[in-house]
Amino acid sequence: MTEHIPSPADAVYVYAVCRAEEPPVLAGPSGVTDESPLRALTLGPALTAVVQSVRAADFTDEAWQARLADEPELERYARAHHEVVCAVAARCPTVPLPLSTLYHDEERARASLSRESERFHAALERTAHHSEWGVKVYVTDAPARQVAEAAPQGPAPGAGAGRAYLDRKRSLRDRRERHRTDGVRIAEVVDAGVSGLATASRRLPPHGARVPEERRTQVLNATYLVAEDRAAELARLAQSLRERTGAQVELSGPWAPYSFVGEV
Repeated sequence: MTEHIPSPADAVYVYAVCRAEEPPVLAGPSGVTDESPLRALTLGPALTAVVQSVRAADFTDEAWQARLADEPELERYARAHHEVVCAVAARCPTVPLPLSTLYHDEERARASLSRESERFHAALERTAHHSEWGVKVYVTDAPARQVAEAAPQGPAPGAGAGRAYLDRKRSLRDRRERHRTDGVRIAEVVDAGVSGLATASRRLPPHGARVPEERRTQVLNATYLVAEDRAAELARLAQSLRERTGAQVELSGPWAPYSFVGEV
């Protein structure tokens, strides 16, 4: 590809900051545009940003708001950004930067990022040779038949059957409370187990059901910073936790440590 010469109409898109004695080899992903190559921007001793020249008009507030409303287009940009971050992280310790981190020109990018060099070095020291792993835990909801059997049917009956009605209503409430309590207990067991292996962890709000007919409840949504040489141990632990708790324990990763580079 012919070298792209930045023009006044260009902006500098920054993907990540990495620690490398030599600028990383950037062959592979093309980034968010195929009009210019990825390149290294030296920030100081052993600190390099991975950047790309993009058309400034493609990243105005109006253009970005339109992109946010276009799910396929937004996904394309997010995937392109993530591919670059992963390619760099596979070669050297890396701090991923948020989607659409831009500067007006290279000089401003270098000056702004260099001011953050202490923070970048601390984050790189903390996350070097680690990956981020996601753990989601689901418990199966009570079968619809059991709920229907426990639920009061129709309007409240007369005095003669009032006790039976209240008993069934109380039974349904108790079942729901036991289910909630069991879910909390399982989440704590899984979190404690994985946290004992991880260097750091972060719990996120559980997601609701993805589809109305989904018959499971998410009780844990967390992410963990795990040393690269403990990945196999993590997989074994996840299987052990599935067997111990009877819950669905979903493991995803490894990822660049997006969730942990700000904790320095």
